[in-house]
Amino acid sequence: MHAFDVLGDPVRRRILELIADDEKTSGAVSDVIRAEFGISQPAVSQHLKVLRENGFATVRSDGPRRLYAVETEPLRDIDAWLGQFRRFWTPRLDALATEIARGRREQRLSGEDGTDPKQGSDR
Repeated sequence: MHAFDVLGDPVRRRILELIADDEKTSGAVSDVIRAEFGISQPAVSQHLKVLRENGFATVRSDGPRRLYAVETEPLRDIDAWLGQFRRFWTPRLDALATEIARGRREQRLSGEDGTDPKQGSDR
């Protein structure tokens, strides 16, 4: 299965979000996914299996529990592939950041942010 086929499913993307910061038990993942998507526990297990078999998640046993975590290598591969397209949005994001900074500076200088421009900000 191609990486974008794996990540094309919103349930699998959400599972990755859940396990991105730290390991989660299959039960904890299942509880959240079942509540958010209204799917059965076996369906959640199938999504976990797809993630595991395609290298996006690892699983380890801890007694009776199965702990899932993100495997970063496939995500690095996707990031590298997307790199060739960053040129399309990076300048726009940079321009947006400049405009936001300019707006904040103008707001600060005009005193619209609640501070006295003569006094400076005490924040």
